[in-house]
Amino acid sequence: MSKSRLNVVNPDEVILEYGADSVRLYELFMGPLSASAPWQMAGVDGVFRFLQRSWRLAIDEFTGELLDKLTDAAPESEPELWRVLHKTIVGVTQDVDSIDKMNTAISKLMVFVNTANQAETLPKEILRQYLCLLAPFAPHIAEEMWSRLGFAGLVAKASWPVADESLIVEDTLNVPVQVNGKVRTTLEVPADISQDELKEQALQHQRILSYTEGKTIHKVIVIPGKMVSIVVKG
Repeated sequence: MSKSRLNVVNPDEVILEYGADSVRLYELFMGPLSASAPWQMAGVDGVFRFLQRSWRLAIDEFTGELLDKLTDAAPESEPELWRVLHKTIVGVTQDVDSIDKMNTAISKLMVFVNTANQAETLPKEILRQYLCLLAPFAPHIAEEMWSRLGFAGLVAKASWPVADESLIVEDTLNVPVQVNGKVRTTLEVPADISQDELKEQALQHQRILSYTEGKTIHKVIVIPGKMVSIVVKG
């Protein structure tokens, strides 16, 4: 097995050591599938550890028992994790439409798992939807976890999760402020801030005043939610 014949690896040996899911996942994670990349065993080891972290979200690796942190509570009981899940749903759904974005879809799953491992509890509904996202990339572990958690049917036949757009709207935004083309500070502002309010906050910021004081403000360009650009003369 190779990537554009850059090197050759015996897949049977790798599958025997790491499992078929790891090999499948690594092939997709190597980078855009249209690009050439050498096979690296360190990369296989990396995705194998990711699958182990996914397993440990729900199952004790020593006893095989379900973890106490699993709960039947509503997913809203872990609001930050619930929000991250819905951001993950959006990102993965968009990425799987392109053959060259499978690697970025997997990256988003990794971010979710890191967040989930830090949560005090893990509502089963959150985990159920995560397994639906994981299944196309690592079908064996996803199906095994699905079964152990007692979810009905097969994850392969489960509906693809649909994101709640209201959950992924940020409450605040970080907006860079430029003076004569150079970013001088970043404002943390409410997501619904008006253009005039954003302009006023930028002009009155102490750090910005140090660059504009004693000079003529020639122009202020406000791109809502994105940037404030101030042009000064003198």
